[in-house]
Amino acid sequence: MTFDAFYVRELGAAVLIFFISHFFIKSIITNSKHLPPGPRGWPILGVLPLLGTMPHVTLTDMAKKFGPIMFLKMGTCDTVVASSPDAAQAFLKALDRNFLNRPTIAGAIHLGYNAQDLVFANYGSKWKLLRKLTNQHMLGGRALDDWAHVRASELKHMVRSMHECAKQGELVVLGDMLSCAITNMVSQVVLSHRIFSNKGLESKEFKDMVVEFMTISGVNIGDFVPFVAWMDLQGVVGKMRRLHKRFDVFLTNIIEEHLKSSDDRKGMPDFLDILITNGEHPSRERLTLSNIKALLLNLFTAGTDTSSSIIEWALAEMLKNPNIMIRAQKEMDKVIGRKRLLVESDLPKLLYLEAICKETYRMHPSTALSVPRVASEACNVNGYYIPKNTRLNVNIWAIGRDPSVWSKPLEFNPERFLGGKSAKVDPSGVYFELIPFGAGRRICPGYRMAIGVVEHILGALVHSFDWKLPNGVELNMDEAFGLTLQKAVPLSAMVSPRLLPDAYV
Repeated sequence: MTFDAFYVRELGAAVLIFFISHFFIKSIITNSKHLPPGPRGWPILGVLPLLGTMPHVTLTDMAKKFGPIMFLKMGTCDTVVASSPDAAQAFLKALDRNFLNRPTIAGAIHLGYNAQDLVFANYGSKWKLLRKLTNQHMLGGRALDDWAHVRASELKHMVRSMHECAKQGELVVLGDMLSCAITNMVSQVVLSHRIFSNKGLESKEFKDMVVEFMTISGVNIGDFVPFVAWMDLQGVVGKMRRLHKRFDVFLTNIIEEHLKSSDDRKGMPDFLDILITNGEHPSRERLTLSNIKALLLNLFTAGTDTSSSIIEWALAEMLKNPNIMIRAQKEMDKVIGRKRLLVESDLPKLLYLEAICKETYRMHPSTALSVPRVASEACNVNGYYIPKNTRLNVNIWAIGRDPSVWSKPLEFNPERFLGGKSAKVDPSGVYFELIPFGAGRRICPGYRMAIGVVEHILGALVHSFDWKLPNGVELNMDEAFGLTLQKAVPLSAMVSPRLLPDAYV
């Protein structure tokens, strides 16, 4: 053996011993505090090998043994998981200020322009500016009212496209249709024009990119064992970089084309114009090009996929439970009739439809495990010590299926929201029994839009068509875990019109 080879081997062994000893010494010091209970994991890897492909389900089972506040090692990272409404409230309300920041993870770096976006950026002046502009001009209550006509127009496009499928006897691939419609809703506000036709290869490719974005943003071992991150053991970082390049080309083209047509919108700026102008203003906090691209990426991925996923799950549940769809259609026929399409002003009268949406949020939250936060300082929660830099995950999926909160939690039953104490519960982040969009200062900024879009589109699809699975096809309700909770098998169905012909014109 040469001296160089001997030196490299000894150095490698020394580094390994250092990390192992550092891990155990830190564990001994931390465990001397009154930490929440939790499972014992493997050395270095912690509980990562135990999580499997459905971490939200595994963590739910663990919580049944260890309780609603668990402390565990995700690799070398201290992690606390809240799995009940009270536990979530203790973190997201009482201690919200201490958990405003995000940990540094590969998805934020390689997909989110180095955490320059609204989802992963640390809480601070730049994040507040992004949030303020987005609320004022796109996602806030007044802004949503201003572009209600856009949502109505895109919904009509989608219904007409589905009507054509019905006339041709073609299968409706629901996810593709929804992605196209919701992306066009967003693009008309952001860019002043539709970017996709109702059906086509371009919109399908974009949908596939969004789904890939959400699925590869799940568990990456390098996020939890930082000293092996450079190896990219799962190949996830390589996939993120390749996907980022595709999205960056898409976003760069959008911005360049938009700048060329800026004179056409003088006096009527759209959201991208506002973002660009703000970035040029010398007396304000300035947005960089990366901030703008990262925010657009949020809007065209999380802003479209979460709503699409919820609608797909809701229709799947109604196909599984036909009586629920029949009751919803009877309510709509009574309120709307069959001469016209459902419009947004009908929604306050459609209480059963609202209950269906709430029940879908409960059983199929778009984000099963909340986007992680990190403790800025050590704190105490319900008598437990939470060390500084501990990551927080709220198991939203577990809260929605907690038998101490919900009667028969595995049964899809919208009626639970029509009477009793659950009738007033809504998904706006106030009631911790139902927090599909999170809660506190870092609640999903698009939750108002998502609630309205989901109810409007789902109602229109149920009112406008009868739905059935193709002959010989069984309904698959399996989940695919990622940043959002997708259906493992996308929903495809046959539709038949149930309104008068003039309604589809």
